[in-house]
Amino acid sequence: MIIDYLPSIAAFFVVQLLGVMSPGPDFAIVVKNSLVYSRKTAILTVLGVSLGILVHLTYILLGFGVLISKTAWLFTTFKYLGGGYLLYIGTKGILAKKQLSSGQNDHEKPIEDISAFTAIRTGFLTNALNPKAMLFFLSLISAFVTAKEPSVIVIIYASIIFITTFLWFLFLAICFSNQRLRTISRNFQHIIERITGGLLILLGIKMFFSKASS
Repeated sequence: MIIDYLPSIAAFFVVQLLGVMSPGPDFAIVVKNSLVYSRKTAILTVLGVSLGILVHLTYILLGFGVLISKTAWLFTTFKYLGGGYLLYIGTKGILAKKQLSSGQNDHEKPIEDISAFTAIRTGFLTNALNPKAMLFFLSLISAFVTAKEPSVIVIIYASIIFITTFLWFLFLAICFSNQRLRTISRNFQHIIERITGGLLILLGIKMFFSKASS
């Protein structure tokens, strides 16, 4: 049975991969945490993003995705929560101050890693509160999944979304948390945080103007 669906599975994989590679809030937060903090923190951020994907998949497969996209106040609430969160973490980045590897002879604080919980939470909320992600997965699944689709095929589609997302952002996290790159970027930590903070603010503002599917 699965063999009969191989062309559709291949097409689904390509569309999903192109979608996940498109720069967005997830990309910005993973790159920022990879450059500013440790590789462990970067990978935990990726884990958080992937867990956020599971939230989207769960309510979409249960039929709530269509309800959210078709109900104006639900979608508006969703996008304002997501946009507000991006503005919050973006503003924190904009206000970041230059930090040193050692805090001697200076009033500035030394570089400190964030906790595992904070890294996972940041990645999770960035993805789970993104209505654009919801609309993308909803349209992607709607294009390939019918009411008569075998459960095993639906599981394969959902697995492709989760696995490709995790592996793509894991690849980014490993690349950008390279020790040499992080050493070079350490002196520009505050600049990186401000640039990504500004990007997140712009994405948050853009999110406020997101429109649900008609």
